[in-house]
Amino acid sequence: MNTDDIFMTLASCAFFMGVVAWVSYLKTRGEVSTKDGYFLAGRGLSAVFIAGSMLLTNLSAEQLIGLNGSAYGYNLSSMAWEVTAAFATICMAFIFLPRYLAGAFTTLPQFLADRFDDSVRRMSVVLFMVGYGLITIPSVLYSGSIAVLQLFDFPTLFNISYSAALVLTIVTIGCAGSLYAIFGGLKAVAISDTLNGVGLLIVGLTVPVLGLSLLGQGSITEGLAIITTTDTHKLNAIGGASDPTPFGTIFTGMIFANLFYWCTNQYVIQRTLGAKNLAEGQKGVLFSGYFKVLVPFMMMIPGVIAYHLYGEGLSSIDLAYPRLIRDVLPVYATGFFLAVLLGAVFSSFNSLLNSAATLFCLDIYAPMQKQEPSDEQLVKVAKIASVVIALFSFVVAPLLQFAPEGLWQIIRIFTGFYNIPVISIVIVGLFTKRVPALGAKIAIVFHIIAYGLFQFVLVDYTSLHFLHLYAILFVVEVSIMLVVGAVKPRANPWTYTLQNKVDLTPWYLAGPCAFTLFSAVVFLYLLFSKVGLVDGISTLFWPLLVALIIANAVVWVLGVYDKLPRIIQQPLRDLS
Repeated sequence: MNTDDIFMTLASCAFFMGVVAWVSYLKTRGEVSTKDGYFLAGRGLSAVFIAGSMLLTNLSAEQLIGLNGSAYGYNLSSMAWEVTAAFATICMAFIFLPRYLAGAFTTLPQFLADRFDDSVRRMSVVLFMVGYGLITIPSVLYSGSIAVLQLFDFPTLFNISYSAALVLTIVTIGCAGSLYAIFGGLKAVAISDTLNGVGLLIVGLTVPVLGLSLLGQGSITEGLAIITTTDTHKLNAIGGASDPTPFGTIFTGMIFANLFYWCTNQYVIQRTLGAKNLAEGQKGVLFSGYFKVLVPFMMMIPGVIAYHLYGEGLSSIDLAYPRLIRDVLPVYATGFFLAVLLGAVFSSFNSLLNSAATLFCLDIYAPMQKQEPSDEQLVKVAKIASVVIALFSFVVAPLLQFAPEGLWQIIRIFTGFYNIPVISIVIVGLFTKRVPALGAKIAIVFHIIAYGLFQFVLVDYTSLHFLHLYAILFVVEVSIMLVVGAVKPRANPWTYTLQNKVDLTPWYLAGPCAFTLFSAVVFLYLLFSKVGLVDGISTLFWPLLVALIIANAVVWVLGVYDKLPRIIQQPLRDLS
């Protein structure tokens, strides 16, 4: 890029980001002075904002760069992390969300205090805060900054070292992202996420189309023919033992990792806790699942296109997407792409910041006060906590460049310290009545010790995949809690105290919508396997596809039967 191109890119980026900031400001003026207004958007979020915010909270620079890099270097096996999340969103919509909203909980630890006791609440808060502060928040800033530096050569532009450019980028992104979380609360986060989500969808769908056109020398159809008939092993989603994500892990630890992320992780579920009613919450959660099944097309197919364009000539698989972006996007569009990229990073960062401040205020600060603090006091403390957490992350994030085993290894190892114990105690808490707090405490302590031993002491003596380890530890910890519950049960069975703050009437189309979502996951695995595109379409593909379509038609007719006019109901009744 020459100087004029760089100026145009930065100016257009600033314009698009300014539009998002202005709209977010207009929509949140005067609505963040109360506790519910700041932490839960006034319990008034609709499905569109819930889905948009969940999507952008989840998708960030590491997916754009990492998933495309994985497709370029290996195959589509890593799409499992994205598409199987649809199953977790279904569980959230039908199992977890109704119970969270019934109790009008603001945080997950608040639910654990209600179900067990304050000690379990404090232990879970420590797990979340340490994980967020030391790993998740800094890694989002670091990975986002790396993506920006890969796409735009700021060290050369400003004549500074790479480390200095990295720190400058981290602080700039962090300061800008902090503004939404600190001054606008959850509603500003949700609105900005949704607007940035629209941009991400535009970019996500445009890049593969332009890439196919480049591959086909101006013909999208020809480009599509090339990737579906040449080196089709790149389209295989059925991962083997040597692939990044072996297929078997989908049915073990990945289930629990996704359940933790989509059903119990505070910074993801907080926008669902702010739903105006159960129906809107279910719509938002399920719609986010539909976006997840689009991820392979938006964030992995470009990597496959890059493989066909550049072969194995790139020095790093993580350069696949940045190189494709530079080759297919015109200069006037790079500013918009940079704005979308930064918006995705902002989304994850400010969501984490808002949730960390929420946990600190409502689960650490408020319980320590002799008198219940006012809403104004809580909001003030939340803003101060957000600033402190943001500054701390600015210090930690640049240090990740010195991690000897790389960023992804660090994230993988340390997330395992808190995801499995949290999901195990939540599930036991929801589905049992007499398991006491003691069982949850023993399970948390056991997990930290056992997981630490496997990761740092016994790592050279076992070849067990970390996702399989997740599943084993989950089963052991649930068993521990059930045994404690049998030996020393609660004196009185736990029951919900209904708060009736929102309407709990379910969405009448939730069932058919969930069935179609799950069918979409099945379809993707049929398409990206030897049944589908790998080695050519097999004879089984079309009959299986027709069976899926018929099953969906039946489920939808049954689901909407009561809403159909009687003139249509009678012929259906006669057929049955």
